[in-house]
Amino acid sequence: MRDYGEVPRVLGNPVQLAQVFTNLLVNAAQALPPGGGEIRLVTRRLGDSVAVVEVRDTGCGIAVEHLERIFEPFFTTKEVGEGTGLGLSLCHDIIRGLGGVMTVDSLVGEGSTFRVFLPVADTGQEEARG
Repeated sequence: MRDYGEVPRVLGNPVQLAQVFTNLLVNAAQALPPGGGEIRLVTRRLGDSVAVVEVRDTGCGIAVEHLERIFEPFFTTKEVGEGTGLGLSLCHDIIRGLGGVMTVDSLVGEGSTFRVFLPVADTGQEEARG
């Protein structure tokens, strides 16, 4: 399901941003129960200087004790051989490198919401750099 609001241009590498959002969507899909569920992609502008993208799922959720470690390299709750624990860590590093912030809210049995906050591009500076 999509809920697209106004999204301004952000500075960033399109390949890296695609990696971040692909990883978040794949993780959301993997969290859904076998009978299905819902993934919602929400975009909006926050004030004049921040774009927000949310990936929400109605999956299994993340235990409270894992939330504080979710962005650590090599931390995973998946079975051996199913994940490296690098996906969310790399996503977090990419977003931080772009001057943004990545957060997560989750409740076991109800799902998770990953939010990516990115600074809006200064189109005047972008055009000047050409």
